[in-house]
Amino acid sequence: MRAIGYTRVSTEEQGDSRAGLEAQEAAIRAEVKHRGWELKEMMSDVASGGSLRKRDELGRALRMLAAKDADILVVAKLDRLSRSVLDFAGIMENANREGWAVAVLDLGVDTSTTNGKLIMHVMIALAQWEREIIGDRTKNALAAVRARGTKLGRPSRVGEDTRKLVRSLRGAGLSWKKVADALTAQGIPTGQVGAWHASTVRRIYQADPLAKPEG
Repeated sequence: MRAIGYTRVSTEEQGDSRAGLEAQEAAIRAEVKHRGWELKEMMSDVASGGSLRKRDELGRALRMLAAKDADILVVAKLDRLSRSVLDFAGIMENANREGWAVAVLDLGVDTSTTNGKLIMHVMIALAQWEREIIGDRTKNALAAVRARGTKLGRPSRVGEDTRKLVRSLRGAGLSWKKVADALTAQGIPTGQVGAWHASTVRRIYQADPLAKPEG
């Protein structure tokens, strides 16, 4: 089996990146040798783990796997691949559809095996459930705001209407990013060029005297 090893350190860990990358690489090489696989390439990123964006080497690895230039993606730890269940499930959905496997060494998960495939399908199902729950919470929060007669205003003059919506979405359990995504999906203008960002809605919430304090 042809393997691609992938390692990552976050931007916060960058100062000690060499030690962290070397430890991950050693674990991957040992597993590949133990399993009798062929290590096609070792790839590495220095990037945040919360999203797949701005991770050029991971993108290259996924393209190689999709093109059948390798058979399995090997990572030392799950949080080196993604800290988001949805992102991880998305990778596994691609793997399932395109016919390649994922091995996460700290979890002992290898989707080239029968048990690993079962875990993969469970993770995908849980991620789909999470997507639907988030969608339901977003719709309910927006409906509640509209039912009170609130008009969704522009954040350039952040008034009570916009603050109410941010409070409602955050109170429904959405992350800052999910709140921003919901506002963008509803077509609510930002007052600037581009989409809403997590940092923007967080500032609105923290500046809102009626918002519940967060630790």
